[in-house]
Amino acid sequence: MTDDLLDGPGEAVGRVLGTADATPLTFWTAVSPGSYLQLDDVVVTRRELPDREPVTIAGVVTQVRARHEGAQFDSDVFAIADGTLPAQVQEAAEVTTTRVDPELYVPPTPGAAVFRAEGDARARALHFDRMERRIPMGMGRDGVPVYLNADFLDGTRGAHVSISGISGVATKTSFATFLLYSVFRSGVLGGDAVNAKALIFNVKGEDLLFLDHPNARLDDPTRAAYAKLGLDAGAFPDVRVYAPPRVGDSSGTPDVSSRLTGVDSFYWTLSEFCADRLLPYVFADADDERQQYTMVVHSVAAHLARYAQPADGGVSIDGVRLGSYADLVDHVVEQLNDDETRGDWAGGAVGLGTVNAFARRLIGSKKDLGRLIRGDLATRRPHSINTAESAQVTVVDLHNLPDRAQRFVVGVTLKSEFERKEKAGTAKPLLFVVLDELNKYAPREGSSPIKEVLLDIAERGRSLGVILVGAQQTASEVERRIVTNSAIRVVGRLDPAEASRPEYGFLPPAQRQRALLAKPGTMFVNQPDIPVPLCLEFPFPAWATRVSEAGRPPSQTLRSITQSADPFAVVGSGSSDDDIPF
Repeated sequence: MTDDLLDGPGEAVGRVLGTADATPLTFWTAVSPGSYLQLDDVVVTRRELPDREPVTIAGVVTQVRARHEGAQFDSDVFAIADGTLPAQVQEAAEVTTTRVDPELYVPPTPGAAVFRAEGDARARALHFDRMERRIPMGMGRDGVPVYLNADFLDGTRGAHVSISGISGVATKTSFATFLLYSVFRSGVLGGDAVNAKALIFNVKGEDLLFLDHPNARLDDPTRAAYAKLGLDAGAFPDVRVYAPPRVGDSSGTPDVSSRLTGVDSFYWTLSEFCADRLLPYVFADADDERQQYTMVVHSVAAHLARYAQPADGGVSIDGVRLGSYADLVDHVVEQLNDDETRGDWAGGAVGLGTVNAFARRLIGSKKDLGRLIRGDLATRRPHSINTAESAQVTVVDLHNLPDRAQRFVVGVTLKSEFERKEKAGTAKPLLFVVLDELNKYAPREGSSPIKEVLLDIAERGRSLGVILVGAQQTASEVERRIVTNSAIRVVGRLDPAEASRPEYGFLPPAQRQRALLAKPGTMFVNQPDIPVPLCLEFPFPAWATRVSEAGRPPSQTLRSITQSADPFAVVGSGSSDDDIPF
């Protein structure tokens, strides 16, 4: 095994440095004249031992330095440059060990030859040879594919992905969608990938509404990059898009501007709202749980579930028919203001001030949730978001909704999806949930119904086949248990203050600095198999990321599109060319 690791490793690039301490986990190598090493290069060396087989040590370059040997003062650099003072330029590279074969942890010998790891030697140094199922993630700095161990993504040995970086620069959503594309199209998951589902919440513009459209800007170099990763460059073949109804539209037309066809409206009927006890998700801000009126929330929700009866699309409570969410809110507030009925609705131990605080908050929700909770669209189908009956990729558009409505949709949708998986009692098929702005839905401080659902997914989702792909600007502000349960951690461009937080302790110091300069498309990926995060670049999306890039999709992927319909009749996705991910 040792001989295999060093067999044909590549060119000799230097020797283990003798003027710096070499340890089994970190050592420096002097770079040979005419050679070079850059950050993220993979190297390998060998340590000879008496009466034992040699130990082969492989690692990744995590720092590179150059200096004048023979210079004493800073000003000597000018004399050396003029040729009046003899000196030699010497480069050295710090190497962080990634693999030792056999596992005998001894330091490399100063002066031992160091080789650039290529081919099978590189794959073994990065543990790719131990990955039975390898998902391509992108290209390393050496232009060779980098892989993710599927066992740590699909729940076999771990699950969940955490992606952090500056909004608009770190390309978090682009990487998340590329990872999904690679999972579905690489064939690594076999039949599981065919049946797997993805639920994507679109929170910024309408960029994710065209995943089933090929990117018109796709060129031959990009196709070649996909081919090098073992992927065909193209759009997602099976996509279904949901959007909220337009404000004030009694017909329930989806509220999108750039994609006029192939979009379904989603909403909840008043009957569903009452029977499924969805009222707590109206109060889904983490600050709400700190207020005393939360006990009123649950008491009212229980009362609605017990007494609300379906009636002509709306509901009937105590003989009063309510046809809209505003009617329901007004009825609840009226009952809470009545001294005779207040105790039945809110409980006898609740003070009037607490009841009033609840009522004010509930009244304020009428404007935000009126178009989502309906009593006039009960006969329209489909209106429920159910990934089990949807396409392979389900996109839920939230960008036109106010913050309270976004929280309601995310919370209720995740709750229903997780409950369906619990009832099924099996991890297959897999469900990948892509959620941006995770720090808003699962903040470190406070509690909320959404946060509880996300914690459930993070801690129990692996056994049920629910995989969370969460993205956030600041991992330091996300609930710690969600971050720590993520087997895969990805970092793009970081803010300097955020990079200093302990949540990024898995990054070596040099990579923390580089994360401040990372260009769009560059990510640092940490996975359990490899002790050092790998720097990679993933290719430009082969699917449209805005209406201006959208080519015509395959006809079988469009739902509710007639032959004469023009899916691109209206241009304007709400995003500009400044948002191009690369």
